[in-house]
Amino acid sequence: MPTRKSYIAVLALLALASAMRAQAQSPYGLGRPATPAEIAGWNIDIDRYGNNLPPGSGSVSHGRKVFDQQCAACHGAKGEGGVGDELVGGRGTLATPKPIRTVGSYWPYAPTLFDYIRRAMPQNAPQSLSNEDVYAVSAYILNLNGLLRADATLDARALSAIKMPNRSMFVDDPRPDVKNPACMTGC
Repeated sequence: MPTRKSYIAVLALLALASAMRAQAQSPYGLGRPATPAEIAGWNIDIDRYGNNLPPGSGSVSHGRKVFDQQCAACHGAKGEGGVGDELVGGRGTLATPKPIRTVGSYWPYAPTLFDYIRRAMPQNAPQSLSNEDVYAVSAYILNLNGLLRADATLDARALSAIKMPNRSMFVDDPRPDVKNPACMTGC
């Protein structure tokens, strides 16, 4: 008849074998490396210069329709704000006691508008708009801010070429405790 010590020895061997098998899979025994296709699906960031903007285009008129359907309930019919932030107006207010920070008054780079809309809007269904719809909504918002003609069509090249009114107003952080020099190469 097996003894208690035999049971403990068998359990210890099983536990050791299981741990060695799990360790051979990964350090924690969980998951697997992401495939290149999976990484590409999440690699949707757009920088301030427009790098990584997708193919496609959208017109101001199409953007008006998408905005009315997907954005106006929160941001107002003309981007004046409501439940969501104001998107239009505010020029000349940033140096006042009550600055109004909108796309037209505050944002320094137009491609980041595309990036934000694509990632986060509409708030109840982020990343649900097609690239064409995102270009169109971006075009409409830029048009409302007087930065794009009403008959314009926006694509990667046109979006990257837009010079936002507040582009030159952002400065490096002058605080002595912040030692984060701007990345200029190999970023």
